[in-house]
Amino acid sequence: MQKIEKDHVLEVRSYLLSLQENIISMANNYDKQNFLRDEWSRKEGGGGFTCILENGEIFDKVGVNFSDILGDHLPKAATNLRPELQGKSYQAMGVSVVCHPKNPHVPTAHLNVRLFTAYGENSQPIWWFGGGFDMTPYYGYEEDAIHWHEIARDICSPYGDELYDQYKKNCDEYFYIKHRKEPRGIGGIFFDDLNTWDFDTCFEFIKSVGNGFTDAYEPILKRRLDESYNEQQKDFQLFRRGRYVEFNLVYDRGTLFGLQSNGRTESILMSMPPLVKWKYQYNIEKNSEEEKLYNNFLVPKKWV
Repeated sequence: MQKIEKDHVLEVRSYLLSLQENIISMANNYDKQNFLRDEWSRKEGGGGFTCILENGEIFDKVGVNFSDILGDHLPKAATNLRPELQGKSYQAMGVSVVCHPKNPHVPTAHLNVRLFTAYGENSQPIWWFGGGFDMTPYYGYEEDAIHWHEIARDICSPYGDELYDQYKKNCDEYFYIKHRKEPRGIGGIFFDDLNTWDFDTCFEFIKSVGNGFTDAYEPILKRRLDESYNEQQKDFQLFRRGRYVEFNLVYDRGTLFGLQSNGRTESILMSMPPLVKWKYQYNIEKNSEEEKLYNNFLVPKKWV
């Protein structure tokens, strides 16, 4: 493994901060509601910038969080696949994004890109990147799903013919709600423990993922934001958001890592939608658009 230098970490930090601003600008192109900008620090070391748009004209909520934290002991959520690293000191840096639109015809979208570095007393630091993006539609549009996955495929293709298929499979498996026996959405790409290539190549890939998020999401947002909808469709969106919350609180490794590392709860839970419903035995009508979502979109599928 290539040795990680201080300049490497500073380059990643600079890119992540610029990515945060680019995504804020994208959201504000459609929704003029100001972002709350909240700078924070933690006593264990490090801090971040949490930026939140709430109750806008287009979005119920957009969260764009940058964090760069230090810790003495890597928690379990970060070391399930690397038990030998448990207890090592670490630096974790990343940007997390979630967009919860008002209009149920516009999907929720999520992005995360991150760099972890683990330090041992008598060993060289171990670094790895992780991240990806995924989409959660409430009403299914095939052209949107195809576009989303075409961008994901095009990001991956310069790095190997099999990469998109593997990272799509990772995403489908990761964003699966086991207790509901259903996926959270239509997936995208997901990866962790990325240090297969040299540092610069891995970093270039991470930048492609981060920059590709707006390429994937913005055309869908633009195409759907003026679609008309009724109260029943909004109600279904809020019901499906309940599944989003269940996944994040029960399974999501980023959420669990934040809570286990004594992280900043307000920032960790910025992914939560502001409005959500649970209804006992929610009835999906036969031959409805809601049933179409379950039958045609919330299933394993080769989109491209």
